[in-house]
Amino acid sequence: MQRSAARVIVVNEEGQALLFRGGDPARPEEGTWWFTPGGGVEVGETAIEAARRELREETGLEVRHPRGPIYRRETRFEFAGETFEQLEVYFYVVAPTFEVDTRGWTVLERAVMRESRWWSLREIQATDETVYPDNLAALLIEILETR
Repeated sequence: MQRSAARVIVVNEEGQALLFRGGDPARPEEGTWWFTPGGGVEVGETAIEAARRELREETGLEVRHPRGPIYRRETRFEFAGETFEQLEVYFYVVAPTFEVDTRGWTVLERAVMRESRWWSLREIQATDETVYPDNLAALLIEILETR
């Protein structure tokens, strides 16, 4: 299945990135991974509109102007029994530290997303856990240099 997605790297005033930990409920044996807020671009929606909507739905954070896009990635993965070929467009925002508001989560997001936390650059660089995109540390450095 072809899919377009918009993702947002949220950075706080301390230079930490907000990540979610989740996994495929159809394949719990595959473990979990960390990822940025974001999701599918809906019909009639631009990538930046999707980024703003997904950020609001997944975190409660309202932003008018995410910066970017700063990165694009093509990926292929299996999720919930389907194979996806996805083009991801990444934006970023700088915001004060906040607690994630989960009231906008869908049933699927509640099944997938298990926790969220703020990660420092050093933690991202040092972790043995899977983090997407795999070049998140380099993107975070770029964001921190330009903010």
